[in-house]
Amino acid sequence: MRIGMPLGYAGGFKEAVTELIDFEKAGLDIVYVPEAYSFDAVSQLGYIAAKTERLQIASGILNIYSRTPALMAMTAAGVDYVSDGRFTLGLGASGPQVIEGFHGLPYHAPLGRTREVIEICRQVWKREAPLSYEGKYYTLPLPAEQGTGLGKALKIINHPVRPSIPVEIAAIGEKNVELAAEIADGWQPIFFLPEKANDVWGDSLARGKAKRDASLGDLGVAVATSLAIGDDVEGFLDFGRPMLALYIGGMGAKGKNFYNSLCRRYGWEKEAEEIQELYLSGKKAEAAEKVPAELLKNMSLIGPESWVKERIAAFKEAGVTTLNITPVAADHKGKLALIERIKTLTEEV
Repeated sequence: MRIGMPLGYAGGFKEAVTELIDFEKAGLDIVYVPEAYSFDAVSQLGYIAAKTERLQIASGILNIYSRTPALMAMTAAGVDYVSDGRFTLGLGASGPQVIEGFHGLPYHAPLGRTREVIEICRQVWKREAPLSYEGKYYTLPLPAEQGTGLGKALKIINHPVRPSIPVEIAAIGEKNVELAAEIADGWQPIFFLPEKANDVWGDSLARGKAKRDASLGDLGVAVATSLAIGDDVEGFLDFGRPMLALYIGGMGAKGKNFYNSLCRRYGWEKEAEEIQELYLSGKKAEAAEKVPAELLKNMSLIGPESWVKERIAAFKEAGVTTLNITPVAADHKGKLALIERIKTLTEEV
């Protein structure tokens, strides 16, 4: 089981990377860099590649809309090059608020576009022939009637470090998860509850894996979780309330919020409704108070060491291969100690 760490959306990036160098020495395996409507992730990934030696680096995630498929392939190949083959391309559909509101693009056909983007990327990286693709959403070169007619099939000039860069898909919807299990190297779910994961996603994973190419190997599963170890750390669970309230209540419109739907699928329909009503009416603190304590506790690694080991075992049993950890401690030294300890505990379980 790999130990990863997410970096925040905003503020103190260079300072965070300075600390990241210490985490690499402490045994951290991979770092995930997000991209919402913040600074772009790619420049930050390149900075991390230059400052680290062994650490795997991943986008968590780049949306499939705001870059053309060929640019996505070029970008991934470029980051893989400057990192000497340490890059994982994390992709996702994001949501209509960001795609239509910030990028001005229609949020259309996320499933079909995700499939075609990945197929095009893999064709570019293999460099077996000039890029030519005929899909439902992308046709390369562009047909003459849609442009000048001067488009030419081209092959990426540089030779990518690897002909197949690992691709992970962030997904929580039934069809999206099925797609990830079929075509991706890894899957990034959010708010992962080991005991309920099979009930929510088991059928989707099974359908996808039934169509999976054996050459892809087993599906990796990377989940985010918070870590604090001790007999007096339960209070740290409340630190997660505002973020969960934001996603369940405010990430999307009423009736079109993927995270609210997930909360309902977990069995907290009443709470999901209350959180959304409160959050959208501006009562963010009250919404945070409604976040189910069981959800906070069981998706975390916060508690006595015996409890943390039990949760690690539960995550492993549910198929998790990467724990993407946010260590909760008073200072940098304490966070380093947590990473060192979790590395040992995952080996013991």
